[in-house]
Amino acid sequence: MLHGIEIVPLTIRFGDLEYADRTHLAQHQFWDKLKTSTTLPETSAPSAGSFRDTYAGLEEAGAEGIVVICLSSELSGTYQAAAIAAEQTTSIPVKVVDSRNVSMALGFQVLQAARAAAQGDDLEEVAGAALAARDGTNFVAALDTLDYLKRGGRMGTAQAFLGGLLNIKPLITMEDGVVAAFGRARTRTRARAALVDRAASLGSAIEEVAILAGGSADADDFRQQLSAVIPTHLMAGIGPVVGTHTGPGLLGFAYRLGQTHL
Repeated sequence: MLHGIEIVPLTIRFGDLEYADRTHLAQHQFWDKLKTSTTLPETSAPSAGSFRDTYAGLEEAGAEGIVVICLSSELSGTYQAAAIAAEQTTSIPVKVVDSRNVSMALGFQVLQAARAAAQGDDLEEVAGAALAARDGTNFVAALDTLDYLKRGGRMGTAQAFLGGLLNIKPLITMEDGVVAAFGRARTRTRARAALVDRAASLGSAIEEVAILAGGSADADDFRQQLSAVIPTHLMAGIGPVVGTHTGPGLLGFAYRLGQTHL
């Protein structure tokens, strides 16, 4: 359990076959399967029982309190399941936080909470660290198509992209916990340039950044371009749960802004 972080995985279904994210289905396996499968995958949130079992296991391992940071409640039932399990758990305090985001924009909030825990902060302070980071974490990404978001019902305000536009590369972000339109580009090259321009506009306000890539052949090219404006960054792949709704070809970056820039 790295940094004291335990993951309760969502599941991905290809027809009758069900996999736990990153447990039974690794990132590269998912993208290979998505590109060759005739069945569109579906995702489902963990049950409240899965969270209860995890809380019990952490308590048995010596935890004195648990902070749960979930992907946006606007996109998944994960937060609700975690909250139900927290209400049913009386032997150990459990705080559930809605990240209002996904992927590494969620991950940066988790890392801030883990850092607070590592320095000895109490439960409220650890949850507060995640909440303090929430307004300053987000992502911007280019997609090859909006088809996967549309089919999965996760369009949010990105619905504005529809209406007969052809051959565009949509740029998306998160607003108020849902997927939102950020911009559009006519070519993949211009989409990458728009992402780099966004990173440059944030500039020194960025404390942490992670490149997001899922089934993207040009991830290395983008990494070199981004390095010109943000030399220090992480490389984070897009996993099966997010990838189910974005499709192959996602490219972008997640970031956390410093508190003085919020």
